[in-house]
Formats: sequence, structure tokens, C-alpha cells
Amino acid sequence: MEWILRWDNVLLDWIQTLRTPFGDWLMPAVSSLGNAGLVWIALCAALLCFRKTRRAGVAMAAALLVNLAACNLVLKPLVGRIRPFEANAFTGLLIAPPGDPSFPSGHTAASFAAAAALWRYHRKGGAAAFALAGLMGLSRLYLYVHYPSDVLAGALTGAAAAWLGVWVEHWLYRRRSDRGNIAKT
Repeated sequence: MEWILRWDNVLLDWIQTLRTPFGDWLMPAVSSLGNAGLVWIALCAALLCFRKTRRAGVAMAAALLVNLAACNLVLKPLVGRIRPFEANAFTGLLIAPPGDPSFPSGHTAASFAAAAALWRYHRKGGAAAFALAGLMGLSRLYLYVHYPSDVLAGALTGAAAAWLGVWVEHWLYRRRSDRGNIAKT
């Protein structure tokens, strides 16, 4: 485990060498889109409004709920990893210091949960969501509030949550279809 922390710190320190005034403006803005998952919740709500995209919205909603439970109720309290800016006495934060544990990255997990669920139903929209999800994960590293392994774990947790979200959507629609077939007989 020591080698993971060593590589986490090497990568974080290298990313800090890439800081620019534009990045110092952009990365907090990108990261703020993921605060409380609001951008993904808003997208999910929009998808639920239209029949053509409703199934994607249901899958995304289920994925975000599974992700919320997995990250905030299970993994973060269980692991309790201290954030890199605290562990390394980093003083160059560009955002308010988050107060919850570091592992996994909730911003990244929610982003990948939403993007992967959307990808299943709408490839172009999913590709755009994946681009934002990747940028969101990078922003958390740039801002020095997560280790690279936190972001990787967040992406994997989000992808697993999306898989479950799609499964829930299929189960709900299959069940609805079965009820319709029973009523017709």
C-alpha cells in the first residue's frame, strides 16, 4: 500500500507543476459543477421530462442513488482516508477545503455513474458526459483535494453504479411491460 501512496503523491506533485492562471480559473469552475452532483441531477431531471429520453433518466437516477449510497454511506466512512492537502500540509488550495474523507472521489464517482448510464442509451450524449466526467476527475487532482487512486476508485465505483442503474431500469420497464401484458389477458 505504501507504493500506491508514493505514486499518488508523485502524480499530484507533477500535476501541480502544470498549474496556470487559466487552469486556476477553469478547474474550480469545473469542480463546482459536481458539487452535490447538481449538474448530473439537473441532467437526469431533464431526461425524465421527455418520453424519448425517460429510460436513460431512470437509469441515471438509479445509478446516482446507488453511487450516493456506495460512496457516502459505505466507502468514505469505512476507509476514512485523509485528504492530500491535509496529509501533505498543502497551502495552495483554490477552493474551500472539503470536510469529508478523500476515498473515493464523490465528484468523479457521480460523474462516471451519470456518464456511463447515459452512454448506454445515447452514445453522443454519453461521450460528452464522459468528457466532462474525465475533466471533473482531473479537476479534483489539480485542486489537490484527491489522490489519483481516489479518482480512479471513484470512476470504477461510478461505472459499477451505472451498471446497477441500467439493471434497475431494465427491471422496472420489464415489470411494467409484464403488468401491461397481464391486464390485456
